[in-house]
Amino acid sequence: MAIPELGNQTVLTKFTLLGFGNVPALQILLFCLFLIIYIVTVAGNILIVVLVVADQHLHTPMYFFLGNLSCLETCYSSTILPRMLASLLTGDRTISVNGCLTQYYFFGFLAAAECYLLAAMSYDRYLAICKPLHYATLMNSRSCLQLAAGTWISSSLVADITIYLMQQVTFCGSSEIDHFFCDFLPIIKLSCSDIGMMELVTTMLAAICTLPPFLLTLATYVCIITTILRIPSTTGKRKAFSTCSSHLIVVSIFYGTLMIVYILPKTDTLRELNKVFSVFYTVLTPLLNPLIYSLRNREVREALGKVVSKFSAVKRIPTFLP
Repeated sequence: MAIPELGNQTVLTKFTLLGFGNVPALQILLFCLFLIIYIVTVAGNILIVVLVVADQHLHTPMYFFLGNLSCLETCYSSTILPRMLASLLTGDRTISVNGCLTQYYFFGFLAAAECYLLAAMSYDRYLAICKPLHYATLMNSRSCLQLAAGTWISSSLVADITIYLMQQVTFCGSSEIDHFFCDFLPIIKLSCSDIGMMELVTTMLAAICTLPPFLLTLATYVCIITTILRIPSTTGKRKAFSTCSSHLIVVSIFYGTLMIVYILPKTDTLRELNKVFSVFYTVLTPLLNPLIYSLRNREVREALGKVVSKFSAVKRIPTFLP
């Protein structure tokens, strides 16, 4: 469709996600690999949600936030992986502009929510380790609900504003997006509208979504590590650190790869590896969440053991049919 303001240029109605099309020999291998990752991610995160809801011993603030994180990771991976799997299997890499903006909306919403949620989880660990006598008062049911509600509502508002601004943009010229999902910077490169104001607003929103949660997370872990080092006994240090080590691993992977992709200067080497690093925070972090929390957390393992034992006991019950 051509419009007078753009001269001979045609307004795009579809994009082409290049993805990993530069390695055609590995398409089937990549499909199988990402399919396994997706199945394990969804199954693992849903299992954690079920355990948190079903086991009374996991009805604590830490596991309340973990349940929220698992729900988020399930939606997060489902926003990106099914579309990528379809492209790898069929070879059709086209996506409508509306479909692309919809994918970016959910990606931006969930990425912002993860930043806030990880900060809430680090604050919870800070209170548990640094303020143990006041923990039950400060992190009560009402506080947990307020933090969770604030996370989801604020992230939704940021995503709403961003996608509203992007819907005002006209896309023309090349339709190729050199990525495996619809991210902000690759989409905006295809714009032929004046995007100065939109870039300013979205940069401010991105800073609000990432900088305060990151600084809060960093500050809380400085306090946590300082407090742990003051514990006189080795056993006490190990026990205190075990309660936050899983969360620290998830935070390090998530923020580490985000900084590499979005903050570091784009050298030729980093530009080539951009998609690889993006896999870490979009695909591997949701996968690692259930694995890290289940393998490194004794209470989650015990809850899983109880569920397995009950399931086995039910299967062993004899049935007396006439």
